Amino acid sequence: MASRILLISANRCTVPEQVYPLGLTLLHGALRRHGHTCGMLDVLSLTGTIEEAVSAFQPDFICVSLRNIDDVAVLKRETYFPDFATLCRNLKSQTSCPVIIGGSGFSLFPQQLLELAGADFGIAGEGEVSLPALITALENRTSYDTIPGIVFRRGTSIITVEPAGILEDFEVEVEDRPQAITSHYLSQTGVMNIQTQRGCAHGCCYCTYPVIEGKRHRHRPPESVAREFQQLKQLGAKYAFIVDSVFNSSPRHVGETCEAIIRAGAGISWGCFLRPQGLTPELMSLMARAGLTHVEFGSDSFCDEVLRHYNKHLTFEDILLSTELAKGQNIDCCHFLIAGGPGETEETLEQTYANSLRLDHPTIMAAIGMRIYPGTPLYLRAIKEEIIPADCDLLNPRYYIAPGLESESIFQQLRRFASKSPNWVVGDPVPEYFKLVTRLRSRGVVGPLWSYFAAIQRLWPQGSTGTATP
Repeated sequence: MASRILLISANRCTVPEQVYPLGLTLLHGALRRHGHTCGMLDVLSLTGTIEEAVSAFQPDFICVSLRNIDDVAVLKRETYFPDFATLCRNLKSQTSCPVIIGGSGFSLFPQQLLELAGADFGIAGEGEVSLPALITALENRTSYDTIPGIVFRRGTSIITVEPAGILEDFEVEVEDRPQAITSHYLSQTGVMNIQTQRGCAHGCCYCTYPVIEGKRHRHRPPESVAREFQQLKQLGAKYAFIVDSVFNSSPRHVGETCEAIIRAGAGISWGCFLRPQGLTPELMSLMARAGLTHVEFGSDSFCDEVLRHYNKHLTFEDILLSTELAKGQNIDCCHFLIAGGPGETEETLEQTYANSLRLDHPTIMAAIGMRIYPGTPLYLRAIKEEIIPADCDLLNPRYYIAPGLESESIFQQLRRFASKSPNWVVGDPVPEYFKLVTRLRSRGVVGPLWSYFAAIQRLWPQGSTGTATP
């Protein structure tokens, strides 16, 4: 049976920039291959109202995706799920068709968010297999209570079936990227995104990738990835960002994927997240020849003691070597740091700053405190150390700040680092930064703009401010 299914991306986050709703595109393809007629709405690119779009499409099912729970910023703590819940409840009042919710944010708090949103069903984890299965069950009025990742009501209880994580490939076709939505993001950033694998086996103490995608790296076939790069170029993208937890999950995956991209002759620049460990001159050279121009290193700290507490299983020497390899290929790189997590002290922060001076001036983006999510090692540690109670409501952001430190004092210490080293970026962008981004994008500049962020901070250092909350 074929149904009309409306997919809605509820993401309203625009900082640092808008991000194309790749997850909805993958669902669109899965449902289309099952014979359904799909429409896609994206809150950030929508013209008109959602109510008008729903009325015009006349769906049999509505699926709404929540990408982010909050901004993961201890100084602001802006949340996105209240708007998501309001949207879902408005949809329920407008139409009698079932409302099904999902997305990476939803997958972290499936039972709470199903209740809050008043939705009929949810899908935790990957939806490309589970969502078509649920639609078929609802169409045929058959059992759905064993579908992997399904979230549903049974009496007064909400039940979640364990996600399976069985998808090995997720081919994307041009028709799965609606022209209006694609054009919006290309005009805003010139960037589209692509995924070459799912899952993460590294076990960083705070990370939700293993919770959402599983602890095993599942790689797409290299030729499939290369075809998608070609597709993005045909759509008009000048740059692609690989959204994998880390692209370099294995040298073989990197090598085979990059060789396929080179053979395909896609001719498009790209960036990715890399783990600053296990890289070699040969591998970095190969990535550069395949089009890599920007790397975001998830370093988290430049102090070995803190890295040990963070379960990173790498050292600053690994980070130093990785930076040198990237610089040697003229690849722009940025390091993301998390200041104030387990094992952090004022002394370890000073060591992180001292070690940063050994790097060849990459942009360093420093955040304060670790957002605590259920299912992570950090969650168990926070309970053990009585930072949060075992029954804590983590839907509303809670942060781990190492005993003996306070978020405000960490912020001031980081600002002092930034005053001495302009490549350190701390706090929110100033208004001048967003004006500069608009001008750069209008002139065709693509890719991450970290270095411009750092330049703006040098010109307007008073802009990066914030008031810490306990």
